[in-house]
Formats: sequence, structure tokens, C-alpha cells
Amino acid sequence: MEKIENIQLNNKEEVIARAQELAQAEIIAEKAELDTLKQLFYRYQNQALQQARQEFIEQGGDLATYVPVMDPLEETFRQAMQTIRERRAAEQLRLQEERACNLQSKIAILEQIQQLVTTPEEAGANFDKFKQLQQEWKEIGAVPAEQSTEIWKNYQLYTEQFYDLLKLGHEMRDYDFRKNLEIKTDLCEKAEALQNVEDVLSAFGQLQALHQMWKETGPVEREKREDLWARFKNASTEINKRHQAHFEGIKAREEENLAQKTALCEQTEAILNQIGEADKKIDWEAFTKQVLESQAQWRTIGYAPQKQNAVIFERFRQACDQFFTRKAEYFKNLKEGQAENLEKKKALVAKAQELSSSTDWRATTEALVALQKEWKSIGPVSRKFSDQLWKEFTTACDTFFDAKKQATSGERDIQKQNLLKKQEITSQLQGLLEAEGDINIDKVKELQAQWNAVGHVPFKEKDCCYSQYRQVCDKLYERSRSARIQERTANRFQKIQESAGGDRQRMQRIYEQLQAEIRTYENNIGFLTASSKKGNSLVDQLQKKVDALKAELSIMAQKMKETK
Repeated sequence: MEKIENIQLNNKEEVIARAQELAQAEIIAEKAELDTLKQLFYRYQNQALQQARQEFIEQGGDLATYVPVMDPLEETFRQAMQTIRERRAAEQLRLQEERACNLQSKIAILEQIQQLVTTPEEAGANFDKFKQLQQEWKEIGAVPAEQSTEIWKNYQLYTEQFYDLLKLGHEMRDYDFRKNLEIKTDLCEKAEALQNVEDVLSAFGQLQALHQMWKETGPVEREKREDLWARFKNASTEINKRHQAHFEGIKAREEENLAQKTALCEQTEAILNQIGEADKKIDWEAFTKQVLESQAQWRTIGYAPQKQNAVIFERFRQACDQFFTRKAEYFKNLKEGQAENLEKKKALVAKAQELSSSTDWRATTEALVALQKEWKSIGPVSRKFSDQLWKEFTTACDTFFDAKKQATSGERDIQKQNLLKKQEITSQLQGLLEAEGDINIDKVKELQAQWNAVGHVPFKEKDCCYSQYRQVCDKLYERSRSARIQERTANRFQKIQESAGGDRQRMQRIYEQLQAEIRTYENNIGFLTASSKKGNSLVDQLQKKVDALKAELSIMAQKMKETK
């Protein structure tokens, strides 16, 4: 089966097909390939979400109401990946069991080699047996990593002890040493060549295989053992340093990725807090854009450290889920509220249409104005119905007001003529006020009767016209009242003179009576002002009497001075 580097995956469907293929393949997929598939799938998914959102906006949709649609392919992809992960877990378990068995097999071989070392007198006879045990050791696979070093050291020790004790001829022993020297020298060269391999992981894996071959190769002559091992070890150290640096770089990037993902979590959680604390209209469009941008940015960030990766993803997922859940609830409630508002506005449209043909201009005007105020107090409705409802409502109102305007156009002309008549009457009253001599009250009353007989004037001119009329009338009556007071006082003074020869004491008594009468009226006014709930009309009447008495009192005082 080809590796993913050699396969072009152009969309989500091809990524899923590859995942399903790996889930059924005999060969267990490598973790690197699984990570690549996951990145590709969510990259394509994000592109599809962005395109769907753009199409929604281009079709006239409101971004604030946009809710991403769940991708049905995502569950298929997850199932395939879960199958692969389960197979990988089963394979890891199988390898662990196999390595445990290999460990027991190698321990058994070590015990046999140890037994051979304890009988040096039979070393020559046991050489074939020793070579057989070496071959069996090579054929056994890997053992658990935690026991690998210790068991290899024991194997190397017992092997070297056997060769040191072996009483073979120099020719055979030297041949074996030369052969092992060739093998280990070749292993050194291959280890040194790995330093030029760019793929650090591949180089490290190949180095592990070389170490295994080194362990399985017999010893060389004692004088060359340390130098040869130092050469192989130095080459291995360089590869191990590159391998360690590689994973330290990965760890640093993962820590940086964790910091970036934590920041995205905090941003999304801050949006949730703003929604929870908002006391005004929420800008769902802006918040949705921010959350979607955070999701897109999340997919561009690599993995966090293994221990925190699942935790940070769950934190971000919950924050996003809470946001879209609240958004869905908000627009659900908004939709329900708009449905209620729709029914209310439909009812207002029906009332307006019913009133549109009425000819009761005043009552219907008040009713339609009340409907317009009520319309403003009702919340919004869906855009789908808003414009049409408003058009129907305004059409009904305009129909009535156009008819009213047409029907009352003649009435306005009459009101303008009435205004001119009342202004003329006011002018005549002003002429009476400006004329010398006594005020002709009968003429005033006649003109007032004419005023009252004239009909309505234009509404805008009503207050001004009446104010001018009232001011002239008040001045006429004030002047007439002053004249009557003077006349009444003069008559009283004349009677006093005729009857008592101008008795000053009698004038003084009348003066004091006027003062007492004024005080009585003023006390009554004070009482009514402080505690009475009666209208102001009674107070006004009493005040007029007080003013008249004070005027008479002033004239009486003047007359009394003249008679000294």
C-alpha cells in the first residue's frame, strides 16, 4: 500500500476513502499518516464552511442568523479513524506480548550461554552449541525497551567470556574476529552515513536497527574492541542529538500551540461573558464572525502536548457549542416574538383598513393616530412580511387622510373667512376702547354676541385670535368697572353732603366700613386659597370685589382731603 506522501487527496471524500482503506488494510497505519489525514479533513471542512457562509451572505442572508450546518461526513470520518486507532491499540498490545515472550526466550538463551561459560574445559566441544545459540538469539525479535539494555549487556558479557575461555586454535578464533570486525566496521560506516539523512525520524529508526545488528554480532579482538565501540557510539550520539533536538522542537511548538489555543478559548469564553452580561441588543453578527474566525484559526494550529491536547480541545469545543446554542435559542425566541408581533400588526392593518372608508373625520383621525402609536410600540417582524405589512398599513391610513383632506378643503376656506370676521370684531372692540368718554357696554355685548356666533377658525390661528379678543374685552370691562366705581363713590359723597352738610364724621364711618369690608373679603380669599378645593372662579370673583372696594376707598380718601 502506498504511503500518503505518494497519494494526492483533493477533497474530504478522498480523505475519508483513504481512512476507510487504512481501516481495512492488513498493514497497520502509522501515526504520522493518521495526523496528516486528520489535518487534511478539517482543512477541507473549514473551506466548505467558509464557502457556505459566503453563499448565505451573497443570497441576502443575515450573518447574525447564520448557524453552520453539521457535516454528515464528519461522523463517517471519525468512525474510520476510531477503527484505525483500535487496530493500532490491538497491535501495540500484541507487540507487547510478543516482546515479553522474546524476553523470556532470550533469558533462556542467556542461561544456556552462562552454563557454557562455567565449563571452560568443554569450550571447544561446546563451540557449535554456542554458535547455534547465537543464531537463535539473532532470530528472536525485540524485547521490551526497559529490559533491552540490561539483557544485551548480559549477552555481550557472557559471549565475551565464552570467547575468552574458548580453547580453539588461533586460526579459527582470528577468522571469527576478522569477520566480526568487518561487520562492525560496516555498521560504523552506516551509522556515520546516517548523519547526512535529512529525515531525523528515519535516521533514528535505522540507527536502532544498526544497534540491534551490533548486539547480535560477535566480539572482535580485545585490542580493537574499545576503539571500534567508541567510533560506533560517537556516530550514534550525533544521531541521538538530532533526534532529541527534533523532539524538543516539537515540544516547544506544542507548548506554543497550547498557548495559542488557550488564547482562542479565552476569547470565545469572553464572548460568552459579554452575551451573559449584555443589557442591550447583542451584535450576533459580529460575535458569530469572531467565533468562526477563531475556529478557522484553531484548525491552522498544530497539536498541543499530548496530556493537554484533548483537554484544551474539549474546552474550546464546549465554548463554541455554548455560543451557538445560545444563539439558536435567541433567534428561536426572536422568531416566536416576531410571530406574535406579526399577528398584532396584522390586526392593526385590519383595523386601519376598516377605518379607511369612515367619514367621521375627528373620531377616525384620533383612532388612526392611536393605531400608529400602537404600531410603533410593537417590536419587529420578519423581513419576509415587514415591508408588505407596513405598505398595507400606510395605504389604509393614507386613504382616509386623503379623503379627509379632500372633504375638508371647503371647510378650511370657511374657517379662514371666520378668522377675518373675528379679527374685524376685535378691531371694532379696540375702537371702542380707544374712543373717549364712557364705554358703551351694550355695544360691547353686541359685538361679543357676534363673535360667539361666528364659527370655527383654522386650528393654528385659534389661540392667537382668541388671545387678542380676550385682551381687548378685559381692558374694556376694566375701564367700565373703574368708571362705575368712580361714579358710585361720587354719588355716595354727594348724598353725604346733601344730607349732613358734608359731615366729616359720617364720611369717616363710611371709610372705615369700606376698610372692614375689604379685610373680610381678603380673609375669605386667604381661607379659600389655603384650604378650599373649590375652583379658582370664586377666588377671582372675591378679588374683583376687593379691587373695586379699594378703588372706592382711594377715591373716598381723596374726597376727604378735599373737604378739610
